[in-house]
Amino acid sequence: MNITSEINSNIRIAICGGGGLGHNCAGVLSSHDGVKVDMLTNRPEKWNHKFKVNIPDGSSIIGRLECISSNPEDIIPKADIVFLCLPAFLVEETLIKIKPYLKPNTLVGSVFGCTGFFIFAHKHLLNTVKLFAFQRVPYVSRVVEYGKESNLLGYRDKLIMAIENIRHIQQFQHLIEDLFMEPVVLCDSFYEVTLSNSNPILHTGRLFTMWHDWDGKPFEKCGLFYNDWTIETSQLEIEMDREFFSLLEFLKIKTTHIETLLEHYESTDASSMTAKIKSIKPLSTILSPMKKIEDGWVPDFSSRYFTEDFPYGLKFIHDLAHENNISCPTIDMVYEWGMSMIKDS
Repeated sequence: MNITSEINSNIRIAICGGGGLGHNCAGVLSSHDGVKVDMLTNRPEKWNHKFKVNIPDGSSIIGRLECISSNPEDIIPKADIVFLCLPAFLVEETLIKIKPYLKPNTLVGSVFGCTGFFIFAHKHLLNTVKLFAFQRVPYVSRVVEYGKESNLLGYRDKLIMAIENIRHIQQFQHLIEDLFMEPVVLCDSFYEVTLSNSNPILHTGRLFTMWHDWDGKPFEKCGLFYNDWTIETSQLEIEMDREFFSLLEFLKIKTTHIETLLEHYESTDASSMTAKIKSIKPLSTILSPMKKIEDGWVPDFSSRYFTEDFPYGLKFIHDLAHENNISCPTIDMVYEWGMSMIKDS
């Protein structure tokens, strides 16, 4: 692939992962003329070669897949770009699986950098592999019918991205802007997307305030994760965020592209942050990670909110803080509670 060319220069993209983000990224990317998309998924039999992505204006995109397989050998050797749309616990093993089939100039990226993508890529891939990852996911995504239809509920106003080993930086930046139809801002270091106060703090702090004192009795209903947000949660997360920025300052990581949670949510205190989060329409119907039992609803400690955001996203922050003797009592409290819930579930 010549990344200095226009988007219609016959680019082949391999999507790894068939969740909501996999659906939406495959749909958006394959909608461009000259772009062919393949899908590496553990459930290839569930996928249609044509599928529907509903977008917020009420219209839809018809995604088109060329090859659908669970075997990396069928997908990866043809790819100019490999794009991981995976939960954190699958990132490392997927990089190991695809490594033997990568072409020398293939670009390997991730939809979300704080799942440890760069850390695992540095560990397992050659140090010449061209890498990229976004700081935050590009879309709010939900599957309607697996392999057939998904909802793209919301966009970013820009994508913040870190890259390594990519020579034609500006051309690649423009390519990603064309593919995702969003402005792209580049970071100086992979740490700026690996250490994130997005899901690793936003999700974990919310889970802690919902259930750290749960008595084991079922709830009458499954609550809304964002629309039922509380001032208590915002207060806790503002303190976690303060500790997070103390770590960034110690490590001398530039924070030009890392906003505090208050900045990100255009707020000044816990009350205004709570009101802002509750007002975000694309998030308003997202349910809390719970499961139905005979007598009601209970927390689902096996959900990705737990198995991804505690042992991966928050773990990287927690471990780096302790390695550098940075005090983080609030992060410690939330991290230790979450890991105990995963262990006991």
